[in-house]
Amino acid sequence: MNGPLHATEVGLKVGVAGVSICANGLPDWATAIEVLCGRAPFDPSRVRDPSPAALPANERRRLPATARMAIGLGLEALQAAGADPASTATVFASCGSDGAITHQICEALAARPVEVSPTRFHNSVHNAPAGYWSIALRTHAPSTSLCAFEDSFAAGLLEAAVQAVTEASAVLLVAYDLPYPEPLAALWSVPSPFGVALLLTPDPGHGLRLAIDFAAGSKAAGGQPVAPDALGRHPAAASLDVLALLAVPTVEDTTLRCHPGAMLRVRRMPDGG
Repeated sequence: MNGPLHATEVGLKVGVAGVSICANGLPDWATAIEVLCGRAPFDPSRVRDPSPAALPANERRRLPATARMAIGLGLEALQAAGADPASTATVFASCGSDGAITHQICEALAARPVEVSPTRFHNSVHNAPAGYWSIALRTHAPSTSLCAFEDSFAAGLLEAAVQAVTEASAVLLVAYDLPYPEPLAALWSVPSPFGVALLLTPDPGHGLRLAIDFAAGSKAAGGQPVAPDALGRHPAAASLDVLALLAVPTVEDTTLRCHPGAMLRVRRMPDGG
């Protein structure tokens, strides 16, 4: 995307049929609703393993951490909606993908002799979780993997919404980021694992519904909940502003940066809207 973007250039209306989340202090969607609504405190000691229980144990062990989180959360969102993973298109969004494996490859390149594991190499690519998803679930549905640095969730939301509307079919968005080991963590710190999945549908006629438009400028201050301080500048945690629209009745709209000088304005659609 180049140049200014304007609200008239896009007007997407989508339904949200399924939601899942896993982060320190927000181990599941039910807990996240209580925290975002202010009915429960944010307790970072509340954690869980998002590994996909539906897969055999030996398959789960072979998955890199990013794929375990992405597949586990994606399946939870689909199960919440009663959707079939084999026929659902996917969008995977991550700022940095698998930093632990990147670190291992860098160590191998710095050693003598240089011996880079082929398995680590193919696990290091940005679309590795998407590949594992298609293999584990035996699906040939379309899949997109993208990265937009700290704007990765917004870019993923836009991509998934556009696909849902233009293809007239449900699209699963999975956004995730995990901590980097040192010394990579000194360059940019992801404080803790965070992942979220949203199943977007093209028919916003019932249930949770969102309207998405472009808006110029920088993010405006508002009354919506923000990511707890413990999450820091976590790229995937930008999703909390959108999750607040789905969880908190008093929150009606939010903005997410998706491009320098341009924002996504996301609104909760009223009944009958």
